[in-house]
Amino acid sequence: MGGRDKGLQRFASRTLVEHVLERMRPQVATLLISANRHHDAYAAFGAQVVSDETPDFAGPLAGMLAGLRATRSDYLLTAPCDSPYLPEDLGERLAAALSAARADAAAPPLAAYAVTAQGPHPVFALLHRTLADDLAVTLAAGEHRVRAWLARHKAVQVHFGDERPFYNVNTLDDLQPDTSDRPDTSDTPRAP
Repeated sequence: MGGRDKGLQRFASRTLVEHVLERMRPQVATLLISANRHHDAYAAFGAQVVSDETPDFAGPLAGMLAGLRATRSDYLLTAPCDSPYLPEDLGERLAAALSAARADAAAPPLAAYAVTAQGPHPVFALLHRTLADDLAVTLAAGEHRVRAWLARHKAVQVHFGDERPFYNVNTLDDLQPDTSDRPDTSDTPRAP
């Protein structure tokens, strides 16, 4: 994105973060936005803004840690700001799978994340707040791989049949209106 703040980029007439907040709002009691710059711009969307504890922009795990430290809930539902079509039932499905796994396990898992046929989507996750201290140690040790951290905690993989809600914006071209691999969320069919 050429140094641009991805969440504040416009996509289909709104910022990316507005799309994500719209889909997350019905799924959670409290919204948090993890941001390391433009705090006032993000705060204008009506959510609490949290920042990484680490000074070096340590990636998604650092944002997850900031959220785990700030949440007052037992669980934190996470999603990236660049996925405007994230599943509207993400939290429900992750929670149901985690609950079922916890009932069946001698050592109950504390996290769940989304997986599709095309692969894992570990930043679409449900994390128990007690994972915060371990995550802080992980980051302090220089580990930044979300999947490795989740695997260490035997996180539940929750299968989603449709890849389209996990579409993410990675380039300025992806912000343009004519990108063919985006899901069609309109009520009208696309032209062939």
